Amino acid sequence: MKLAPVSITLAQCGKTFRGTRALEPLDLRIGAGETLVLLGPSGCGKTTTLRMIAGLETPDAGGRIAFGDDDVTALPIERRQVGMVFQSYALFPNLTVRGNIGYALRIKRVAKDVARQRVDELLAMMRLTAQADQPVDQLSGGQRQRVALARALAMQPRVLLLDEPLTALDARLRDTLRSEMNALLRGLGITTVYVTHDQAEAMELGDRIVVMSAGRIEQIGTPREIYYQPANRTVAQFVGTINRLAGEQRDGVLTTTGGTVPLTRRVSDEGDAREIQGADALSAASQATSPATFPAGPGELFFRPEDASLVDPANAQLRGTVAAAAFLGERTRLTIHGAAPDALLVDVAGRVELARGTAVGISIAPHALIALS
Repeated sequence: MKLAPVSITLAQCGKTFRGTRALEPLDLRIGAGETLVLLGPSGCGKTTTLRMIAGLETPDAGGRIAFGDDDVTALPIERRQVGMVFQSYALFPNLTVRGNIGYALRIKRVAKDVARQRVDELLAMMRLTAQADQPVDQLSGGQRQRVALARALAMQPRVLLLDEPLTALDARLRDTLRSEMNALLRGLGITTVYVTHDQAEAMELGDRIVVMSAGRIEQIGTPREIYYQPANRTVAQFVGTINRLAGEQRDGVLTTTGGTVPLTRRVSDEGDAREIQGADALSAASQATSPATFPAGPGELFFRPEDASLVDPANAQLRGTVAAAAFLGERTRLTIHGAAPDALLVDVAGRVELARGTAVGISIAPHALIALS
């Protein structure tokens, strides 16, 4: 089954409930066939955005929603040709798997032979053919999730909307179904909007991710851009784990409790955000930085645990002691005290064993030091 993709445009779409602004006016364009993930904590506005796309909520005055060239702002959900999958699945317990998948086809009076062929195709796609005549309450959580997805696709929607569809499943099953869903969405080529608070889901499923907080968009980008080029502290601290180095900046370096590291700043070249390391930036022709870029005084840098390595303390940028070690299988996450005012986390190979109190040196990859607003 290959579905015709359509682009989605939201222009100045905000939402107010009983005098309280739940969503600041936002502008967003989703490409035809793209999987866009709305990522953020509870109450950030991601589900409200999804419900506006679906037609379950209407944007405040002045907001506009378009599917391709069609203005759908005033259209109810049944006229928007969208398929939805909810966290609760919302299946009919009195119907079989086949009955659930084909329910909308019967309501819309689709020809019986066409409906049967489409349901059979979806049963095969979701690997549910053997369970076709079973009641849904006899299925596992993962099977129910696939029934809900098949039902959403039965009417061949222009847009697929998924609201935390894996949240109710256990961790191992979530990992498995996340991979399966990724392959399915790629194969279908349907325009998809996926809501989640789970960073791993967002990273694996999204062509692009929209990070939201307190009713507004913080950053839009590919998973790599969101992770390695966070726009601000909110994004950096919500997506993955990040370390903070606080200290005094002067003459191109940041001096903290356990040593010094070169200052960096993020520069933008026609919208392409990238990092320039202090020493290298001084000789860069088009993006040169100057001492004025790093005024003397308090400063801070950020880096990911995997971008640091342990070295001989005598040759290290930072020096500290091991306060704790968490074995995570393929890696061990060390908690280092004394290298900075805040404890630092450093990932090393899983087989590395270091006792508490061991003196260590830390080296940070130059490109990984990030200055954030």
